[in-house]
Amino acid sequence: MNMRQHEASKTPADQESETLSGQKSYQALHKPSSEFSSRDEYLEHELQIMQPKRWRPNLPFRDYRFELEDSIPAMAGTIGKVVMVGAIAATFAAPLGLGEGFILENVRYELLIVSIFILLFSGFFLPTANLAGTHGPLIPLIPIVVAAGGHPMAFGLLIGAFGLLLALSKGGSLLAGLTSRGVCGGLLLYLGFIGTISQVKKLFAWAEGIDMTHIAFIVILSTIVLYALLEHYKKRWLAVPLSCLLGGLLAFSLGAPFEFKTAPGLPNMNPMYWWGENTGWMLGLPTLESFVVVLPFAVLAVAMWSPDFLGHQVFQKISYPERTEKVQMNIDDTMFSASIRQTFGSLLGGSNFTSSWGTYIVPAAIAKRPIPAGAVLTALFCIIASIWGYPMDLAIWQPVLCVALIVGVFIPLLEAGMEMTREGKTTQSAAIVVFSSTLVNPAFGWSLTMLLDNLGLIGCKERSAELSQMSRWIIPLVMFIILTGVMALVGMLPGIPALMADFRH
Repeated sequence: MNMRQHEASKTPADQESETLSGQKSYQALHKPSSEFSSRDEYLEHELQIMQPKRWRPNLPFRDYRFELEDSIPAMAGTIGKVVMVGAIAATFAAPLGLGEGFILENVRYELLIVSIFILLFSGFFLPTANLAGTHGPLIPLIPIVVAAGGHPMAFGLLIGAFGLLLALSKGGSLLAGLTSRGVCGGLLLYLGFIGTISQVKKLFAWAEGIDMTHIAFIVILSTIVLYALLEHYKKRWLAVPLSCLLGGLLAFSLGAPFEFKTAPGLPNMNPMYWWGENTGWMLGLPTLESFVVVLPFAVLAVAMWSPDFLGHQVFQKISYPERTEKVQMNIDDTMFSASIRQTFGSLLGGSNFTSSWGTYIVPAAIAKRPIPAGAVLTALFCIIASIWGYPMDLAIWQPVLCVALIVGVFIPLLEAGMEMTREGKTTQSAAIVVFSSTLVNPAFGWSLTMLLDNLGLIGCKERSAELSQMSRWIIPLVMFIILTGVMALVGMLPGIPALMADFRH
């Protein structure tokens, strides 16, 4: 077929998929994996030829393909989702006097809610928006919110509103641009180190609880050896499923108790049930006072998005090859999709408070896969886990859960942090981030170090000198003051009583 015949044979969909710059479409540029000398080369080529379209349909096989590697982040993301939503629901349930039945049913409900928004945004209309996951750093604040009389719907709606304002003003990408490699690297190091330690402690605590402490040691040691072997053979993207399989089989064979308890079924899909006075949350609808109470917590929750989103984007940049900027996570689009998902999730009665989905994006970056295909599979896995029920029991079993988070999220974050602080004048900034994050939390550490770094007091002095006055100190100072003020208001600064109690009285 000559060139004219080929052009004439194109369907309208093919012609639409040609880019405005005259480049060939993804379909035209795609080559089978057999034409490449290695699997890595094929996957990198796929990242380089993709042409994601914002607010226009991105269709499977026309704009992206499904690969075996997509199933790994989808599996890791689903495990992380069950665990994190369960943690938030449980943290709310205890002070409100709600039982395990509420927790289980709300987690199943949230899995179905999130699957719709994954497909709508990350899989279809915003292919560079990372999936809207769960706001893990917010969990310690929830008991304070409940004690202050905060209403979960009011809290979620304000997070959605503030997140939408930040996304539409492109504030997220602005703050990311003002954050140096040293600050990013230190943030990743802190999150990776703290996360790894916490999961090791949790696994040992679980093993001690069943009087089989040796199981935790054997599982972790075996996971270390497996991870090293996968690194050696350049198969690190298989770390999550193989580690989960190894951890689960070892623990069970050594006598650890496990049984499937969650039977197949559907949660109550009626929002009025969840927001009834005698059903669901048993709180009824929020009042104006409910919104006033949660206002500072909502500001803090959205302010904490920026370092979270930035860490995930940076990890992608480190893992992806050159000429893949167009398929990398867009911070503002991610904030937009997270805000919309939060708003509707809260209206429907879900317990989730959202952020960028780390247990999905980190394994996806390691596997060198773009967001959309894995997003579709994650939605499918979430639906299966919710309706089938039994996978939820396996996902929250400690030997499976802990090793999945260690090898799928926290160790890769450590590696990325070390990579970012390897060159240039980055170690000072990285050390200050870790130091100040240990003092309060990562949001405080990020905002303080960004201010010091941009002023030129630490880090690269040449970079500081090139910044405008607005970027050098005005925006970082305003961000630090807002964050620190809100933390003081809700009692998050060590040794300083919460100021909000004084205001309320």
